Amino acid sequence: MIVTRKSLPRRTFLCGLGTTLALPLLDSMIPAMAASAAAKAPVRLGFVYHPVGMILDKWMPTTAGADFEITPTMKALEPFREHLTVFTGMAQANGRALGDGAGDHAREGATWLTGVHPKKTEGVGIRAGVSADQLAARELGKNTQLASLELGLEGPSLAGGCDSGYSCAYTNTVSWRGDTTPLPVEINPRAVFERLFGDGESTDAAARLATLEEQRSVLDYVSGSIGRLSTKLGKSDRAKLGEYLEALRDIERRIQKAEQQSASMKLPAMERPASVPEDLEEHAKLMMDLQVIAFQTDMTRVITFMLGKAGSNRPYRNIGISDGHHSITHHQNDPVKIANVAKIDAYLVRTFAYYLQRLKDTPDGDGSLLDHSLILYGSGLGDANIHTHHELPTAVLGGGGQWKGGRHLKYPKDTPLNNLLVTMLHKAGVRTENFGDATGELEHLTDV
Repeated sequence: MIVTRKSLPRRTFLCGLGTTLALPLLDSMIPAMAASAAAKAPVRLGFVYHPVGMILDKWMPTTAGADFEITPTMKALEPFREHLTVFTGMAQANGRALGDGAGDHAREGATWLTGVHPKKTEGVGIRAGVSADQLAARELGKNTQLASLELGLEGPSLAGGCDSGYSCAYTNTVSWRGDTTPLPVEINPRAVFERLFGDGESTDAAARLATLEEQRSVLDYVSGSIGRLSTKLGKSDRAKLGEYLEALRDIERRIQKAEQQSASMKLPAMERPASVPEDLEEHAKLMMDLQVIAFQTDMTRVITFMLGKAGSNRPYRNIGISDGHHSITHHQNDPVKIANVAKIDAYLVRTFAYYLQRLKDTPDGDGSLLDHSLILYGSGLGDANIHTHHELPTAVLGGGGQWKGGRHLKYPKDTPLNNLLVTMLHKAGVRTENFGDATGELEHLTDV
């Protein structure tokens, strides 16, 4: 037999005028001799942070196993039930005071992915521990252009103290490259887009707004390469490429619209950076669409995404709540405040569900991006009213053969969340022996 079909390299880029565009996995990237076999896709790891705990009885199922009920807060996750694993009993015990007094919101952020008790300081000498996402980035980043992305929806607080003697570094991020190196969170879709695809010599907001009207699409810069590549592709690949490029154009259009809105509004730059949409929902969708593109093109396999800062006091006027999130979590059993916190919880889960649907709808190898991802959704606090660091709201979406979904797994109180993180790392091919207060892999998952 003579094989004439040639394959494209998996890491294929299109270039033009200094712009580089990564491509998704196409059939033409499967080696010729394996054309009939499914392409093996890598495991992606996502860590999505829900701030300030939850109203637990609206989140936690009362029944364990495969027949667990979908609770009011997780209602938006019902379409993804087969990909959903809910965990109860998880804790980050090092988020407790341990003699340091107040500061539970700083500790909720600092411990969520590290399991390490942070040093109480407002200035020099901050210290926590390397986070799970960065352990993954060290290994999985060897195969990608970007080791990881750290993204969010709420701008960082100013330097100094943010919570009872704790530095703002502890509330602004959940990602730590090392014990003393917190990683900044990017909230600007334009900055994320340019990190992924380039385009432009300056990220200065004023300069970009001045040239906005004459700005060309990143796709225009590589149009020649796109045309040449298309002639080498089959019908299926041409359709995939067309869908991908149209999604990219749509993201660009939405970013440009946000920039135009920003240009017309007289607001301090610190409060409204250029290209951050005024509408929270549109901002969230843009940031999630960029994450899907980053996974789809294998630009990175590790992303953290903060729906809000640790201890966030953002109001949610778009759903009729003008009081700050953190403020009303201290509800003191006021039924109106409890209902409003639960409403915020459900809204954030619905926001997350958009991300899941985009992952599910994006083909990847022999399945979808959701099939080939493990996405942790959770918080570093349990009951924010009394600042508990046990019964942390925790779920993992995805799986792709890594473990069986469609279950509620109930563990003993104070089971280290780090056991789950270690298990996720191992499933993604990242080995670690010592991590935070982990005692090993989480049982009931390792045999699946």
